[in-house]
Amino acid sequence: MRVLAFSDLHHSRARAEALVAASEEADLVIGAGDFANHRQHVPEAMNLMAGIAMPFVVVPGNNESDVELRDAAHAGTTMLHGQEVVQGGIRIVGIGAGVPVTPWDWSFDLTDDDAEKMLSPFKSADILITHSPPKGVADKNSAGMSLGSQAIFDAIERLQPSLVLCGHIHESWGQEGRIGPSRICNLGPTPNWFEI
Repeated sequence: MRVLAFSDLHHSRARAEALVAASEEADLVIGAGDFANHRQHVPEAMNLMAGIAMPFVVVPGNNESDVELRDAAHAGTTMLHGQEVVQGGIRIVGIGAGVPVTPWDWSFDLTDDDAEKMLSPFKSADILITHSPPKGVADKNSAGMSLGSQAIFDAIERLQPSLVLCGHIHESWGQEGRIGPSRICNLGPTPNWFEI
């Protein structure tokens, strides 16, 4: 299965056009959150992705809530937030939001405790989609501070997915790391390709 994945589109028309064009070569498209900005104009941001004809699996970022994203999603889009879906025989678990809580009052966030509760029911995953990166992997800001989630780190250790797709920390776009057998990729808003 050829997977196209991205994060942090932030309502960019030019980047959305490039992703929609690239999606024609994909079997599955994954969006790891932050389609909009500051939780405004979420439907308009999702309209930029309307040309994606392949199965499209998304999680909310901190710039749109799960409800806002579900309401704005087009037909053929599967929104995950503490849920799973099987696509082409691949088990995908997803959780969105900023984890841990960000300093912005408009942000859609979860505490690490809440994220742990949402992830605890799952026993396995081939792909884990998270908006926030795990603690200590592809999670440093421009000041070198590690801003990732301990709950997500712990879930990766437990579930051992082959692939973890995240975003959120812009300064770490394009960075990768490993937790045991799991490959972690902080995506960013450009086409990222994976063979599953």
